[in-house]
Parts: sequence; C-alpha cells; structure tokens
Amino acid sequence: MDSSNYKGITLSSNISKLFDLCLLDKYSFYLMSSDLQFGLKKKLGCNNAIFALRSVVDYYTSGGSTVNLYTLDVSKAFDKVNHHFLFLKLMKRKVPKCFLNLLINWYSRCVAYVRWNDVFFRV
Repeated sequence: MDSSNYKGITLSSNISKLFDLCLLDKYSFYLMSSDLQFGLKKKLGCNNAIFALRSVVDYYTSGGSTVNLYTLDVSKAFDKVNHHFLFLKLMKRKVPKCFLNLLINWYSRCVAYVRWNDVFFRV
C-alpha cells in the first residue's frame, strides 16, 4: 500500500460551511481570479474547461492543422498551499485587515489526524 495515493479530506460542520458562504458573499470582490480559471468558481468547473479545450481543438483541426496537447498532473500539489505566501498575496490585494486576521487565525488552528487500525495519530 502506497501512502502517497491518499490525501486528507476536510470535515466541516454545517455552521462552518455557512460561515464560508457568508465570507465569500462579503469579501468575494477581493478574491477575484482570471477569467481563464474554471475551478473553484460559481457555475464553472471541469465541464467548462473541457468545452473550451474541445472548441479550440475543433477550430484548429477543422482548418487542417495538427494539434498537440500536453497535460500536467498537479493532483499532488492540490491542498498544499503555503499559507504565508497566500496571506502576503491577500495583503497585496488590500483585503480588509479583519478578514485577513480571521483567515490567519482560522488556518493557524488547523490540525490533521490519521486513523490507522482504529488508532488516531495527530500529523
């Protein structure tokens, strides 16, 4: 069994999820990203990215061109965010200090546990 094939999941209470929605509603202006990004956006996702890719490929192949695609598997990088770097980026976007302090407090208190044969280990 290869432990690198497993990744942690976050278990959040309904109150925490509601709180997330409230924060997004209030501070979404500061959290804008490129229109070329499809993930983690309302009403956008993998299907939109696939449609965009397919449209570009179809456009060029219909004109007789050859299309070469290269992909990068970043699944190992998912959820491995340097929080210090993230907070610096948010400061550059001039997010309100109360929101930044809330995020710093929230992420500094995150803990992870692993259960193996009904024994819990703090990681």
